[in-house]
Amino acid sequence: MSVLSSPQFYPPRLNPVLTRLCQSFSDLLADNFYKLKLVVESTDLEKLARLEEERVVYLPNHPTLDDGVVLFLLSTRLGQLFHYVVAYESFRGWNKKFLPLMGAYSIRRGLGDRASIAQTLKLLKQPSCDLVIFPEGGCSYQNDTVMPFRTGAIQLPLQAMNQMVKQGEPVPNLYLVPVSLKYHYTDSMKPVIDQTLSRLEKAFNINAIAPNFYGRLRGVAEQVILRLETEYDLNLDQSTQMDWNQRINQLKTRMLSECEQKLELTPATMTPIRERVYKIQSVLKSRAQELEEFDETTYESIYQATVRLLNFDAIYDGYVAASPTPERFLDTLTRLEREVFKFNRPLAKGHRKAMLRIGDPINLKEHFESYRQNRAATVEMLTQQLQQTVQENLS
Repeated sequence: MSVLSSPQFYPPRLNPVLTRLCQSFSDLLADNFYKLKLVVESTDLEKLARLEEERVVYLPNHPTLDDGVVLFLLSTRLGQLFHYVVAYESFRGWNKKFLPLMGAYSIRRGLGDRASIAQTLKLLKQPSCDLVIFPEGGCSYQNDTVMPFRTGAIQLPLQAMNQMVKQGEPVPNLYLVPVSLKYHYTDSMKPVIDQTLSRLEKAFNINAIAPNFYGRLRGVAEQVILRLETEYDLNLDQSTQMDWNQRINQLKTRMLSECEQKLELTPATMTPIRERVYKIQSVLKSRAQELEEFDETTYESIYQATVRLLNFDAIYDGYVAASPTPERFLDTLTRLEREVFKFNRPLAKGHRKAMLRIGDPINLKEHFESYRQNRAATVEMLTQQLQQTVQENLS
C-alpha cells in the first residue's frame, strides 16, 4: 500500500529564491483563492522586526485549515523566511515536493517522531531561526476559543538551549511569540448560513420549522447526533435523557473505545482525546496493509471514526449560543457538513479578514535557570501562560 512506501519523514528543503517568488504574489493568491486578507497592526510587525536576527518560535492557535497560509503571509510582511512544522498527512500529491521547498517539514502525530524532533532541535540551534509550531497539535475548527496547548512546543526550545549550554555555549536568547489568529467575514453571511442550513435539512429530509437560524442549527445537530448514536448502537432511550454535552461525550467515548479495541490498544483514559486519536491513526497506518487484506471495512471504519473524533473534538453545546456570530455559526455548520457530506477540506464560505495579534515575546533565557531546577514545572507554567495570552488576545 502507498502508505507503507511513503517516506517516514519529509525534511525541509527551503529554497529562498522560490519562496521569495511565492511571497511576491502571496497576497494576491490568498485574496483570490483562499478568500482571505491578512490584517496585522504595524506595532505588532515592529515588535517582530526587532527579533529579526534572533531565534524565534511562533506559537499560533489553529482555528482553520488555512492558518498556514496566514503565517506565510506574515513572513511576507516581515520579509523573512520561516520554517513550519506541518502534519505528515499534509504531504500529499504535489505538496510532497512543494511544502519542503517553502520551509515546511513533517511531524507524525501520536508517536515520538524522532526525525521531526531532531530537525526542530537542529533548526533552533542555528544562530537565527524563525519557526512556526501550532501548539494545539491540530485544527480546532473554532474561531475564537483555544484548545489546550501541548507542552512539546515549549519543551523543545528549552531542550535545544540546554544542549547548547552543555556544549559550552552561553545561555542563548530564544523567543516564544504567542500569536492570536481569528477570522472575520467581510460581507453579510446570512444568505450563506441559510443556504448551508437548507442543504443539511434536505439531507435529513426535515423542514425548517424553527423561527431562526439557531433553532434550525439545533434541529440539524440533533439529527447528526441521533444518526451517530444509532450507528454506534447507543441506547436512544437513555441518550435522550442526557443533555447534549453528555451525549457528545458518550459518543466520543464509544468511538474511541471501539477503535482501541479493534487495534488491541490499551485505553489511555487519562490522555486527551486528540492524543489518543493520533496514536490510533499512527497504529492504523503501520498496520494498514494487514488490516486491508484481512478486512477492508475494519480499516475504513477506524479511519472514519478518527476523522469524526478530530472534527468534533473541541465542539460543545453552547458555543454558538454564547456568541452567535456568523463565524461561530459557520464554524459549527462546516463541522456538520464535514460529517454529513464527507468533505475533507470545505471551501471558504466567504471572504475573510485574517486578524493577527502578537503577544509580548517571552525570552526563554530568562526562564532557563528555573527550567534547570524544575523542568516539568517550568514547561507547564510557560505553556499555560502562552495559552492564556493567545486566548485573551482573541477577545
